[in-house]
Amino acid sequence: MTKSIRDEAITALYRSLSPETICIADLGCSSGPNTFLAISGLVKTIYEECKSNGQKQSPEFHVFLNDLPGNDFNMIFRSLPAFYEDLRKHMRDGFDPNCFVTGVAGSFYARLFPSKSLHFVHSSYSLHWISQVPDGIEDNKGNIYVSRTSPPTVVKAYYEQYERDFVTFLKYRSKELVKGGRMILTMLGRKNEDLYSKGCYYVLEPLAMALKELAAMGLIEEEKVNSFNIPTTIHLLQK
Repeated sequence: MTKSIRDEAITALYRSLSPETICIADLGCSSGPNTFLAISGLVKTIYEECKSNGQKQSPEFHVFLNDLPGNDFNMIFRSLPAFYEDLRKHMRDGFDPNCFVTGVAGSFYARLFPSKSLHFVHSSYSLHWISQVPDGIEDNKGNIYVSRTSPPTVVKAYYEQYERDFVTFLKYRSKELVKGGRMILTMLGRKNEDLYSKGCYYVLEPLAMALKELAAMGLIEEEKVNSFNIPTTIHLLQK
């Protein structure tokens, strides 16, 4: 659903700036079969743009794959040969996929890159995770996120934590992007104004139910369930 938006953004960037090396950051890259999906699409889009213009070679790409330090970067690096082979199969006519991949461990709620070093920032299904569980939600007992039984203070705490985090995210990316750079952010959200609409709860409610049942069976302490909250805002963001 977002591919056409990404393609349009990276093409417009290349047409306006024509950099010899395009620096791309994928924030919250995770690890697994989808890690290179967006990056591969962006590189191939520029290849097609260059080919249509009669160019003999596309620009070089420096790709930064970012996630928290606990991410399995070793799996990502082991996947690189298959990623490069896929690019070579797509890029024919003498084009060489000069794509250099770097792993960057750290929170995207902090500075990650030098000033004015990135042309394109991409993040998909990551920014609904906030930097921490909000403070002051001790009275959210029986819930692991914002639900209908959560006090208004809990809803307010989540909103304010998300607002602080997103402002911080934009502040740091504004320093790291070159003038005229582009950014595509895809986030989970709800389709209506109902804060407690069922759409978002399909993700979290089964976990909440399982934890409550384990506590009722005496397999885990009820106090641990009451003190457990997930640092996510998918239930607060409206599309």
